[in-house]
Amino acid sequence: MDAPLLLTRDPLLLDEVARLAAAAGARPHATDDVAGALRAWSTAPVVLVGVDLAPQLARLGPDRRGQVHVVALDDVGPAGLRTALELGAESVLAVGAAPGRLTEVLTDLGEGRASPGRTIAVVGGSGGAGATTVACALGQVAAATGTSLVVDLDPLGPGADRVLGLERAAGVRWGSVAETTGRLSSRALREALPRREALGVLGWAAGRAESLDPGAVREVVSAARRGHDTVVVDLPRVLDATTAEVRARSDLVVVVVSATVPGVTAAARLCDRLVAEAGGEGGLGEAGGVALVVRGRALTASEVTRATGLPVLAVVPEVRRLREWCDLGLGPVHGRRSRLARPMGEVLGAVPAPLRTGATP
Repeated sequence: MDAPLLLTRDPLLLDEVARLAAAAGARPHATDDVAGALRAWSTAPVVLVGVDLAPQLARLGPDRRGQVHVVALDDVGPAGLRTALELGAESVLAVGAAPGRLTEVLTDLGEGRASPGRTIAVVGGSGGAGATTVACALGQVAAATGTSLVVDLDPLGPGADRVLGLERAAGVRWGSVAETTGRLSSRALREALPRREALGVLGWAAGRAESLDPGAVREVVSAARRGHDTVVVDLPRVLDATTAEVRARSDLVVVVVSATVPGVTAAARLCDRLVAEAGGEGGLGEAGGVALVVRGRALTASEVTRATGLPVLAVVPEVRRLREWCDLGLGPVHGRRSRLARPMGEVLGAVPAPLRTGATP
């Protein structure tokens, strides 16, 4: 990976950051030249600004960019926080008190991602619409070309891990992940989850259906996006603070609609609420846009669009042996010739895959 930039004149801070960077497999380019740091400002993958030189750098007014962190040995106090805000820093890292946070930042850098993975939220337009099946199918098709993760946020649903045949696979579930505090490492999350090759799943432990803290969900989804090319979130039909956290961080919200009059009627009500909460942005024009996947052919795609006001990305046919494949642990997409593969590819095609800088998953 490219070297992170470290700006400081404090020898103790320099030694501590270098030690933590080595643990993450990184070797920072250290300098005490503020003007020189400005020349590398836009090209460094991560910029670590020592609290000792942060005020001097802030006075020069560098352009705003991501992955800027103010680093200090201890608490920086109110003045340091104000300087961090002036720089547009993402965080202030007290490496003496919480060394793990800097290690996680640099570990994520080693994964070579130029941008977060695409995130697609899936919700049923009505009960029994098959949102979990669609979410799992999207995860399977995405895994054919990159790393993917299915996040199950519906504790009363059929269980994404069961649909994918991973319910007995070793790995953590929501009960333990939700108890994690602080910044969650994307690599640690990816390696801890049940998975089959490029496809992982975050589900629920047997018999557990506890409510989740929105902050914990936000941190998990953020780490998942940093560590996977595609993240698919299976949402419950309850529109609360937790699901709002996911929708706000999703590139696309897919409503799965049953092609029946009752199914479309229920979906239309849900779509109205989703579009209203997104500030009136429906369709695919903006991040967080809403679009449809229709299951069945009793109604045409144009009829569903007229009823909901939203575009149909794909029509999913009825698959006769779908339940059998899931019971066998094959998941809804059992091969490249699966009847679900093409419509799921059409949905994924609506959201460009992220660019990578050369590292392999």
